[in-house]
Amino acid sequence: MSEVGSIPNEISMLKALNSIGENIIIADKQFHIRWMNSNASELLSVVAPLFQLQDSEAFIGLSMDFFHKRPVHQQQVMRSLETTHRTRITIRDRIVTDIVVTPIKNDLADIEGYVVMLMDVTTKSEEEKKKEKLIKALSLPILHVWKNTIALPLIGEFDAERADLLISSVLLECSAHRIEYVLISLSGLSDFDQEVQFYIQKLYDCLKLIGAKCILVGISPKLAISMGALERDIPTYSSTYAALEAVMEQQKQQ
Repeated sequence: MSEVGSIPNEISMLKALNSIGENIIIADKQFHIRWMNSNASELLSVVAPLFQLQDSEAFIGLSMDFFHKRPVHQQQVMRSLETTHRTRITIRDRIVTDIVVTPIKNDLADIEGYVVMLMDVTTKSEEEKKKEKLIKALSLPILHVWKNTIALPLIGEFDAERADLLISSVLLECSAHRIEYVLISLSGLSDFDQEVQFYIQKLYDCLKLIGAKCILVGISPKLAISMGALERDIPTYSSTYAALEAVMEQQKQQ
């Protein structure tokens, strides 16, 4: 879909970018930094000494390869970009940030440069405290709701560290108590993107290997639409009550 409307003549595009409350950098198609807004300039002035640079102005003209341990990998990612690419990086083991890279294309769909945004910037120590708090908050409340049946409510955000903890905890619980059914409640999740789908699928596959059955509950209509990438044979129910009824019925037939 193309843009709609027109920008008033008195408004400069660069001033508009500068007024956005994010750290914005523009690089050319050879990956050289050409411009940054005031927010990014302020941030990179703090980062500059970590690279033995004086201030943010020293970054202008530098290749983005300068910041990567594996420049070849970074170039491959950039050249293959069709839409936005987002990843989390750590700068000199001090600063943690989400980096969002979007190609700038002309009318012929040729890439002319890149917009790079640094978002959710925090220090490494703050990030570690945040993760520690998240892990403690997780403390997975594994509930034994019926014979050989457990339930787990997933709440808030879901990242790799939290997913790994979830999977290992569930597998240990299943092995220790001969669990046959695992009810995973998704109603408390703040998002259900591709990453969450991947880890739910991974949990399902792991449970299948040990003979336990994964059942998803708390499926709202909105959530159901975004779950198309999951295997179709994963049982899903709108509520834990409905899932438990189904489990009881299956156990009667065993």
